[in-house]
Amino acid sequence: MQLFYAPDITLPAYTLNEEESAHCMKVLRLTAGDTLHLTDGRGNLYRAVLEQPHPKHCTVRIEETVPAFGHRSYELTVAVAPTKNTERYEWFLEKATEIGIDRIIPIECRHSERRTLRSDRGDRIVTSAMKQSLKAYRPAVDEMTPVKDVIAMPFHGKKLIAHCAADGRRTFIGDAIGAGDPVLILIGPEGDFSDEEIAAARAAGFTEISLGESRLRTETAALTSVAIVSFINQGR
Repeated sequence: MQLFYAPDITLPAYTLNEEESAHCMKVLRLTAGDTLHLTDGRGNLYRAVLEQPHPKHCTVRIEETVPAFGHRSYELTVAVAPTKNTERYEWFLEKATEIGIDRIIPIECRHSERRTLRSDRGDRIVTSAMKQSLKAYRPAVDEMTPVKDVIAMPFHGKKLIAHCAADGRRTFIGDAIGAGDPVLILIGPEGDFSDEEIAAARAAGFTEISLGESRLRTETAALTSVAIVSFINQGR
């Protein structure tokens, strides 16, 4: 199955944008009458037939809608400090999308190595990963946000902060959540969260967690948390 992204889809007919049309015609070499699938990134999967092939504006006819395609039984938000090397952060975006995540919030912390991002690059990466992994849900990627704002934002679920402070009493992530729990996880920069940031999270009701015995890089820690939450929810 080849999946196309159509965030503004209309029924029963829809015209693919120039990028998706070029992929349809020049890469896949589809012709009139061929079947293809589209998603709006909000859980709907559409089966369509190519009616008017064109390298810049292919027109398709929607024949079937499958709502909540691949719906997960849990909600996951990861707030992570982007790495100095943007490729490592972008690797996390791609792999987290493939595994399954709802929202990614890049955070600015006291020890952050990177304080600016190109949001358009992140958007393209998660869209490509969504299509490649045949998912109908596209994770939201926020603008860079101060960590204090994330700590203070309302969240109805399990709130976790992973850190390496020696004096912290941390619970293994697998013991801190259960299947079906909405989860928000904070992952700090290479220099870790500051003592003040950890104290603020603790005061806001965050549970201090570890991700195991190994000391992990930021992007590895973030992806490990996504994988563990996914594993806990397998089979539901």
